[in-house]
Amino acid sequence: MTDEYLTIGDLAKATGVATSAVRYWEQLGLLPAPERVSGQRRYPAAAVNQVALVLLLREVGFTLREIRTLVAARETDPGAWQAMYRRKLAELDERISQAQVARTALAHGLACPHGESVFECANFTAAVSARVAGLPLREAHEHVH
Repeated sequence: MTDEYLTIGDLAKATGVATSAVRYWEQLGLLPAPERVSGQRRYPAAAVNQVALVLLLREVGFTLREIRTLVAARETDPGAWQAMYRRKLAELDERISQAQVARTALAHGLACPHGESVFECANFTAAVSARVAGLPLREAHEHVH
């Protein structure tokens, strides 16, 4: 490893990302194409930050496709990230809401007096029937409770 450039192995080691992921992200345009020295990739030290950016955006819920759009928009429409962040925040709020409903349903199942078999519980059976009727979990659970 030189002070200025990293091999793909050095970049992978510095970021904890597999070399195959680095190559894939490069193909997707998430990372700029590196220089080549004797056929080997040579990444500028700034590539560590670019990989960290991709990791952070994945951790907050963006898909690689969305990250590609964000990276591309950075050059052409610097304000586009705000709209994408708002959409992702709304998506996460919905997923959190769904997870809370699922958690409540599971907690009710554990508190059911038919502890040996929730399948014998009238509320559980009613919730299953509500799902068969097309109600989403939230409405099926509210219908029963």
